[in-house]
Amino acid sequence: MRSDWRLVIACCLLWLSAGAWAHAQPASQPAAVQALMVSDIHFEPFWDPGKIARLNAAPVTGWKAILAAPETPGRAAGFAALQQQCGARGTDTSYPLFVSSLQAMRAHAAGARFITVSGDLIAHQFSCKFAVALPHASPEDYGKFVEKTIVFVLAELRASFPGAPVYAALGNNDSDCGDYRLDAHGAFLASEGPVFAAGLPAADRKRAEQVFADGGNYSAELPAPIRNARIVVLDDLFQSSRYRSCAGKSDPAPAAEQIAWLRSQLEDARRSGRRLWVMAHIPTGVDPYSTARRMRDLCGGEDPVMFLSGDALARTLSEYGEAIRLVIFAHTHMDELRLLQPAQSGAPAVAVKMVGSISPVDGNNPSFTVAEVDPETAELADYRVIEASNQTGVGAQWSEEYDFGSAYGESGFNAQSVARLIGQFSHDPAAVSPASREYLHNYFVRDESVVLKAFWPQYVCALGNDTGAAYRSCACPAQRQSALHQ
Repeated sequence: MRSDWRLVIACCLLWLSAGAWAHAQPASQPAAVQALMVSDIHFEPFWDPGKIARLNAAPVTGWKAILAAPETPGRAAGFAALQQQCGARGTDTSYPLFVSSLQAMRAHAAGARFITVSGDLIAHQFSCKFAVALPHASPEDYGKFVEKTIVFVLAELRASFPGAPVYAALGNNDSDCGDYRLDAHGAFLASEGPVFAAGLPAADRKRAEQVFADGGNYSAELPAPIRNARIVVLDDLFQSSRYRSCAGKSDPAPAAEQIAWLRSQLEDARRSGRRLWVMAHIPTGVDPYSTARRMRDLCGGEDPVMFLSGDALARTLSEYGEAIRLVIFAHTHMDELRLLQPAQSGAPAVAVKMVGSISPVDGNNPSFTVAEVDPETAELADYRVIEASNQTGVGAQWSEEYDFGSAYGESGFNAQSVARLIGQFSHDPAAVSPASREYLHNYFVRDESVVLKAFWPQYVCALGNDTGAAYRSCACPAQRQSALHQ
């Protein structure tokens, strides 16, 4: 009997100690949520001109069979002639490349819970190519062809990741009336609203369609297990100095409406404690490449080239650093980062990820990004860039170009880590540090780091200085020192 009691007591002590040990261990971190980030697909339905008439006549459900059929005779010569007639500067995403990229996405991001597409779904010189290929088509035919192209691209992405919401933004090419042209509250946005809202959470879908019809914007919940977080999607074409209505007129009203709507979303997030991602196509701030190429005399008083017509978007986003966990831009086709600095001292900054392109139009190899998202904070825990071995997709091998955490020694992509990196770059004007050389190598997928290195200090100034004045002050240190001593 006594031995039985000793056995009971021993078991109780073991149970208590096990409970105490378990209580003392830190709670396991929830698994990161995988997300796929894609941009600047610029799908080229004109790649095989002999198929254009059939694509134009067919419903979008018949496009895949037409595009997958063998090439028509004289395809290469016909496409080259089309490119020459329209003054195209490079080749966008052909059907073989698009298929190759989708296969690679499924292989490298099989667990993706959602996909972001940060604009420019259709090819460059789209209207010219359509007019040359189908000279007797009507403007209505053209509008339908644009819409079918967008529907096809998004449908293929959704079919590749069943059940995963696709959050897509319009880019400056994505219009039925030309590059940088669009009508707010117009028929195109109204018809495309259901296309972009398809697959969103049911609670958000109807409202997303309605808001999209006004200005190409919408908001939706990020999927579980990401907690209490939404994505706000903008068509910031309206913020560009190149923006015109379909009639070719300048109109500041859509830009003002967009900022007002965005501010309402940000204010709601601030009140509710909700975390936000914000996505648009065209970046805020300075275009350092165009500024250098045009040889702007910044220190002599000339203004840098800006991506947008003003700083309203950047200023609005930078006011809400406590709510915004990530801003996604694209447009440059390069893999880049930025930091939106708050106007108020001590307020949190905002990390910006610029996603590289699928289109190889600039001579870059195609790429996409596979991100890991912390479900508790909605921040990027890490990301990998996956690149193709060639620009055609034919026989291409897709492999990891780099991993952010491994490349830069950072445990997450956030405002703090981005600020540290920009600080390192700023103190390395010759671009000789490991971090600088890593960034130079990864910026252009196919490594043309020598091009960026030629104006590295000026480029770095654009990463954390979003206004023209701040950029000039950074790029002209002699002027900055003079101002400090006055």
